[in-house]
Amino acid sequence: MGTTEAAGNESWERYDRRTRWLRYLGVLGALVLVVLSYRLLEVRYAYVATAPENMQNLMERMYPPDIGYGGEIIQPMIHTINMAVVGTIFAIVLALPVAYLGAENVTPNRATYALGKIIIVVSRSVHSIIYALVFVILFGGGLLAGILAITFRSIGFIAKLLSEEIEEIDENAVEAVTATGASKLDVIIYGVIPQVKAAFVGIAVYRWDINVREATIIGLVGAGGIGVELNNRINAFHWQAVLTILIAILVVVLVSEGVSAYARRKIR
Repeated sequence: MGTTEAAGNESWERYDRRTRWLRYLGVLGALVLVVLSYRLLEVRYAYVATAPENMQNLMERMYPPDIGYGGEIIQPMIHTINMAVVGTIFAIVLALPVAYLGAENVTPNRATYALGKIIIVVSRSVHSIIYALVFVILFGGGLLAGILAITFRSIGFIAKLLSEEIEEIDENAVEAVTATGASKLDVIIYGVIPQVKAAFVGIAVYRWDINVREATIIGLVGAGGIGVELNNRINAFHWQAVLTILIAILVVVLVSEGVSAYARRKIR
């Protein structure tokens, strides 16, 4: 009877004592890491204190925007959009085989699976600006460097998300196609692609939306597009033209966001 009463008085706890201590130590370690990181940043509060004044001064120089300058940025903005479109198309073409290799349930063997994952990691580990710097050195400034930078950066993004979608497909459909004596290519066409088609379109549209934004930035390092013009105006201290360019970029990004949202709704 005493044993039963003692057992009945025990309260349920989600974690045992050892797990609780490990969790407490983990939280404490994270807090210590945050404090140390903050201390190592060496934030200069003198600059922070003058930031509002500097911002006000900059806005006074930028306003009003140079409307007459707007006509000169139409061509660079078209180049920027073209870079995003062409770079995304190239990335999609190159990412499809990489996604196939990087999907564990369809890749031919472990070596090809490792190859696919390596390509995905390498592509995603390097920022598009770094790619742009490399290609500007190799091919000179211009649209080619920008397109290649967007392409190589996007391959890993598209391939990673698409390979994960492939790994989540219904294997019963694949087995049904295989049971008919279909070839490996037919299995992919009729067993895999129909299940990931909607996800693939969504991923492609989403990446294009991202690339429109990135295409406006990589020009700052000479990779063509509106970013080159923005960098030139900043260096010339033509702040009213800078505001005009920023407004144009905002409009393009808003339009691309609307197109992307509309396309995603249509494929649901």
